[in-house]
Amino acid sequence: MGNPILQFGTSRFLQAHADLFISEALDAGRALGQVTVVQTTANPESLARIDALRERGHYDVRIRGVRREEVIDTTTQCHAISEALNANTDWPVVVERFARDARVVISNTGDRGYECFADDTAELLHAGARVPRGFAAKLVVLLHARLNAGAAPLTLLPCELVSRNGGTLRALVATIAREWGTGSMFVGYIEETCIWVNSLVDRIVSEPIRPIGAHAEPYALWAIERCPGMVLPCEHEAMIVTGDLPHYERLKLLLLNLGHTWLAERWQFDSRDANENVLHAMRDPLLRADLESLWRDEVLPVFDALGHGDDARAYLNDVRERFENPFLDHRLADIARNHEQKKQRRFGPVIELARELGLRIEQPRLSAALASCEHLE
Repeated sequence: MGNPILQFGTSRFLQAHADLFISEALDAGRALGQVTVVQTTANPESLARIDALRERGHYDVRIRGVRREEVIDTTTQCHAISEALNANTDWPVVVERFARDARVVISNTGDRGYECFADDTAELLHAGARVPRGFAAKLVVLLHARLNAGAAPLTLLPCELVSRNGGTLRALVATIAREWGTGSMFVGYIEETCIWVNSLVDRIVSEPIRPIGAHAEPYALWAIERCPGMVLPCEHEAMIVTGDLPHYERLKLLLLNLGHTWLAERWQFDSRDANENVLHAMRDPLLRADLESLWRDEVLPVFDALGHGDDARAYLNDVRERFENPFLDHRLADIARNHEQKKQRRFGPVIELARELGLRIEQPRLSAALASCEHLE
């Protein structure tokens, strides 16, 4: 019998997030079981991680930072993963694990994980066909095999940073199945029998330990939308099952992500030091005061109007500690990638929510930053 948890992706984020949670839950007798991890690309660094997992079966996660004013610097050995596969060379085994053994599927396939490819066609459903390129196409083939095997319903828990990630991935997989002419029974199996769960992940995993392992901050959250019949990989204090996932998404997007993007905006506009990181910015009295004023005057009133002001202020206390992590070199140059798009996604909703709620507040910084986007267009 194989592992009940099947994971697509070997990223250092998953190593220090879901896999670490499962490892700690295994020690406490609160996990479904161990993990089979599947590498889905030919990236050399990813292949090195698979080789390292096969060789040693465990890795270290070093947690460094400040939590509740306490300095934390600990190293934990993670032992959740007991099998490591390469989709391109171990595809028959992947199909077997998915079709018969898995009860929960976790994924984090990166920024382009939901991309589709023209050469992924219905021929892939036939025995002996090549491995699909796209992750969603892989799931069509694997779910088809599971339906044919008569296995129990499956819970899929995507961790990609996509809003409503479970519903988004389900729609994409069902669309491919329809385009491939797989029939209404299989499409119904995808849409109605399989359980696609929306979730939000939140942890800064700053750098890898090569060939396998990671450095991460103390803060961690896995907010999971309550869904009838779902099976979770484990129970852990950093996991929250909620009926209001958008609340947690708003906290992260409009406080943490917005704060990062505002510091990147000032870094660009003021032509600040090329190597400046978030910690440097937080230690600049003028820049720190500007950020605090932005949160206080332009963002928190929106949460107050939503009835979530206390939650927002508590979360903001965590954000401040995370931004002031003395061990984290989170460079503003990295945060500033795709900056104009990030401003629209992170600043725009605050202004729109204020308008919808009928708030008469000034939001000059956010408005000016968005106006510069429009000017560039």
